[in-house]
Amino acid sequence: MNFYTFYPMKLRPVLKNIVWGGTRLANEYGKSDNSIEVNQKIAESWELCVHANGTNIIENGCYAGKNLEELFSGNKAIVSSGYSAEKFPILIKFIDAAQDLSVQVHPDNEYAARVSGELGKTEMWYIIDCELGAKIAYGLNADYTREQLRRHINSGTLESCLNYIAVTPGDVFFIPAGLIHAIGAGVLIAEIQQNSDTTYRMYDYNRADAYGKLRELHIEQALDVCITTKTQSGHIKQPNSAVLSRCKCFSVYKDSLIDIGSENSDGFHSIICLGGTAKIIHNDIAYAIKKGDSYFIPAGIGKYAIENARDFSFILTTLGSFG
Repeated sequence: MNFYTFYPMKLRPVLKNIVWGGTRLANEYGKSDNSIEVNQKIAESWELCVHANGTNIIENGCYAGKNLEELFSGNKAIVSSGYSAEKFPILIKFIDAAQDLSVQVHPDNEYAARVSGELGKTEMWYIIDCELGAKIAYGLNADYTREQLRRHINSGTLESCLNYIAVTPGDVFFIPAGLIHAIGAGVLIAEIQQNSDTTYRMYDYNRADAYGKLRELHIEQALDVCITTKTQSGHIKQPNSAVLSRCKCFSVYKDSLIDIGSENSDGFHSIICLGGTAKIIHNDIAYAIKKGDSYFIPAGIGKYAIENARDFSFILTTLGSFG
């Protein structure tokens, strides 16, 4: 590939239609597969992805029509100076849960590499919106042995073991690999995660897929990797600063460039727009951004700014503290 000067790149999402998905991403965030419009059921919209199960297409500038995987393969410095890993580090999604998601768990790096050839999956959730009374499952409500959990799975009583938390818009939840969890019905989130699509379902309410087949469970793998002790802290109710999460996998900020500056020499920036409009200014060129848009800003492009903001709300993600 011949390389040009990099710039803020608008990304086309990768849409996932899963049995529990809702219509908010289509109706409120403008997501569409170009064949169905209003009330299209979309469970997940992958806003930043370089993965075997989906990669974004660049929609603007001299790379329009190219996919992000092609760009990454040709120049890994778009992630950060000196980046050499074979896998892109982060995957970012909108998730609209019209029904309860399965009770599930993700492996750590060591287990995932050995079993599936993937990265592990540590993630965080930002609650964009939710219905009154909505909740999530966040770990366990007591200490259990793996055999006790197995018996609860087999008897259909695993829900009695879960630690449920009522959610409100603006809540943040950090979910390390190994933590059992589930998004409840009526919750709309932004998820920032390691670049992995490995999920071990423990329980799925005996729910069938679109073809009437019960969805696959991964009980043995889940029991291999899950944390079996009572869940302590880890979630943040209404953070008091622009910093939503910092860990070795990612750093996530809300509505602010202040804490990291507007020059991304140390790593790429991802900006997803939750509401309003603005312009990203780089080299005197304005890039319009509105609710539902996703921009990838490659590492090392120099200073940029956000201007002409009108009710603009966004999440900015970059590499973690050991990224």
